Amino acid sequence: MIALLQRVSEARVHVEGDTVGAIGEGVLALIGIERGDGPASAERLLQRLLDFRLFADAAGRMALSLRETRGGLLLVPQFTLAAETDRGNRPSFSAAAPGGDARVLFDHLLDKARAAHSPTAAGRFGAHMRVALINDGPVTFWLQSSEP
Repeated sequence: MIALLQRVSEARVHVEGDTVGAIGEGVLALIGIERGDGPASAERLLQRLLDFRLFADAAGRMALSLRETRGGLLLVPQFTLAAETDRGNRPSFSAAAPGGDARVLFDHLLDKARAAHSPTAAGRFGAHMRVALINDGPVTFWLQSSEP
């Protein structure tokens, strides 16, 4: 399972003109789900999302986590993160989890996130979304978690 984290001042997701998820300061996490991912990889990724240190402390060092700052978490399903791009000029999506499996796993991740952290918001799985954000820094990290 993949997460592209962006530290944001604010972020929101629109579907067909409606805002379906929004946060203030916090983390926008684009989520890619690959074949072989399961509940354990989702739970490990969530732990990393909440504990990854990407916010500045009083000394200006990236030493604080989302859990410590109590910022918002916006999870957005992002099928294209699982693309294989190492050859040619067209991405291959053979590594991506099938849609039904990915939806179940994204919903599992979202349920666990909502139980563990507030505020948590989300984009809509399978929808054409417009994501607006103000990247703070800019600070962007790639996290990956797999089954043990």
